[in-house]
Amino acid sequence: MAKKNDVVDEAKKIKEEIDALKKKTAVLESTPKSKAKKTTKAEAKPAKKTTKAEAKPAKKTTKAEAKPAKKTTKAEAKPAKEKKLTKKELEEAKKEAEKTLEEELEEELSDEEIENFQIEKVDMERLTNKVCDILAEKESEGMFQGELWKKLKLTNQIGSRLALKLERIGFITREKILEKNRWTYKLILKKTPISTQSIENSPCLVCPVEQKCSLEGEISPRNCQFIEDWVIAEMKKPAKAK
Repeated sequence: MAKKNDVVDEAKKIKEEIDALKKKTAVLESTPKSKAKKTTKAEAKPAKKTTKAEAKPAKKTTKAEAKPAKKTTKAEAKPAKEKKLTKKELEEAKKEAEKTLEEELEEELSDEEIENFQIEKVDMERLTNKVCDILAEKESEGMFQGELWKKLKLTNQIGSRLALKLERIGFITREKILEKNRWTYKLILKKTPISTQSIENSPCLVCPVEQKCSLEGEISPRNCQFIEDWVIAEMKKPAKAK
């Protein structure tokens, strides 16, 4: 019986302990949670201090860097002194400024190129005769080449080459003149070229008895009926309009 009572008492004690534990647990659960977990040492540790090298302010501008741009010296600021030309250089500069197209062509072309100058699809002999006919009307007074080229409908480039050619073969002379503040040439006829037009229809060129013809012979130009007829026919032709 006593043992049974002891077991009951022991059970009561255990139950009381269990009830006490339950109460304690209930109290703990009803208590508000503690504040956020304390910051750990690693987390609470302040940011690493800036090292001397990092904290060091930007390098100060050196004297050489801070030095303002070099001032312009008197020698640099002074405008370049114009070189004084010698008398010879002035004369050469003047000649260069007064140079004409013809003079430039004379420097560029050889004598052979000037004398053999040809205009494409143009009868040069006929053109030469025309130039000489026009200049013959002006006699010693001559004519400005610009006027002549305009009359012949030639460009200055072609006309200048033609003038050089006619001068080289001795038909004209060129006189350099300052006209309206511009250097040009006056062309003057020196010699009329020989034309073949006057003998183109001469009977002598196709004479059937040419070999027997002589001044003192039976057949002679003095009494040739062919020549007489040709001369009369030429005289009857109307004069060409100039």
